[in-house]
Amino acid sequence: MTPLVTAAVLVAAITHASWNAIAHRITDKLVGFTLIAGGGMLIGLALVPFTAFPAARAWPYLLSSALVHIAYYVLLMRSFRLGDFGQAYPIARGSAPLVVTVLAAVFAHEVPDGWAAAGVALSCAGLTGVALWGLRGRRPNWAAIGAALATGLTIATYTVVDGLGVRASGSSLGYIAWLMAVQGVVIPAYAVHRWRGGTLAVLRPYAALGLLGSALSVLAYALVLWAQTRAELAPIAALRESSVKPGSCGNRCARKTRRRRHGRPATMFATQ
Repeated sequence: MTPLVTAAVLVAAITHASWNAIAHRITDKLVGFTLIAGGGMLIGLALVPFTAFPAARAWPYLLSSALVHIAYYVLLMRSFRLGDFGQAYPIARGSAPLVVTVLAAVFAHEVPDGWAAAGVALSCAGLTGVALWGLRGRRPNWAAIGAALATGLTIATYTVVDGLGVRASGSSLGYIAWLMAVQGVVIPAYAVHRWRGGTLAVLRPYAALGLLGSALSVLAYALVLWAQTRAELAPIAALRESSVKPGSCGNRCARKTRRRRHGRPATMFATQ
């Protein structure tokens, strides 16, 4: 992995943590993900006229990735509603690079060398350690852990699918534009069906915050997709998970703030 690719993935990790911190601030998770997905769709549609159309062989990957991303969003929204997912979520991020390593070896024929494998293992061990440290002295929330593992599986799946797809597309920018445009339809469509005429009133208080989150989300994943055209998938996946640590700090700080404000323990949620 070249220094430029490494820098791009680290910037993506920071941006990734930032948009998730924004999503965390929006109390109603359907509102948050509607704005983020819908904003991503608008950004994708705005980019489409200025980017190359993905090659035909990339479209099966792109459409499959859109479906997996929708499953990921659904699992993530469910996970936000589980009280201890803030502790279990590092399991999702920690398990994903391991699964990516296996899937990349099978489908992309990328077998990491000793140093790369050690880096992936160290990253996963560190994130698992974060999860275990957070669970110390408490009974594990198995529903949250199950959601974390399922979320980790979707993360690993779309990582590999998109890695193969963007390489086949001929244009990383064209691929991200169409991916955002396609996958961004479903959650806003569901929200409009649920809220009907009150949709704008529900979204308006958080519109600016949510749209900022969507822009950061698109930027973060565009950088990852670009990096995947220039380096192996597993090391990129492991390096990207450095975004978990800022999120974990933000959760602890938020929990302390809420305790001081209300004088009682507060539920701690995770950021993606």
